[in-house]
Amino acid sequence: MNISIIIPTLNEVANIRRLCAFLCNHQANDYFEIIVVDGGSTDGTIDSISDLRKVTILNSHIASRAVQMNLGAANASFDVLYFVHADVILPYTFHADLQQALVNYQVGSYRYRFDSTKWLLRINGYFTRFSMLWCRGGDQTLFIQRSLFDQLGGFDEYFSVMEDFDLIRRAKKLTHFHIIPKEVIVSARKYEHNHYLRVQWANLQAFRMYRNGVKPEVIRHFYKESLKLATY
Repeated sequence: MNISIIIPTLNEVANIRRLCAFLCNHQANDYFEIIVVDGGSTDGTIDSISDLRKVTILNSHIASRAVQMNLGAANASFDVLYFVHADVILPYTFHADLQQALVNYQVGSYRYRFDSTKWLLRINGYFTRFSMLWCRGGDQTLFIQRSLFDQLGGFDEYFSVMEDFDLIRRAKKLTHFHIIPKEVIVSARKYEHNHYLRVQWANLQAFRMYRNGVKPEVIRHFYKESLKLATY
């Protein structure tokens, strides 16, 4: 099974080399392509991976994950699209996991756990085994058959934030959303720079705003300011 792995980036120099090197050195790398779509990084993100010949680098004129991921999909060669954030660590079995899942399912994700031993973050990770929309998110990675992705019209570029929730919500109206019973490892960096309750409050408010139809740019500004994020 061939997979197009699509990675949106914006100032991810601390993470992107690790992820791309892992993929380039993977034993199944003949069966997938790696597409990094950069949104105008200024920290050397692209320079850090420019020597990796297996990586295709695309530049997006808009720094928005929905736009970037759609651009990656438009340039992808294969019928399975796999969207991965730059700060995620994949299980070594990911290619076999996706191959097995796609026998019966068109779309899904992993569970996740944080790269932290704090018990509160372990609780967050525990809930990602459940199918409720508020338990999902792009950090868990997302695999989808191109046919379903095209049927959905891809990511809705109206959403400069919460684009993953929107696509999953629409996909679940058409088919079962499968959660692979393994975990990717997600960076706890937001929690390292903010109190746990503050991040949880910001997450809850952003999700509530999304469900209430608040404009994505308002949600994005709120989240960035609430957690003092340099880029978002």
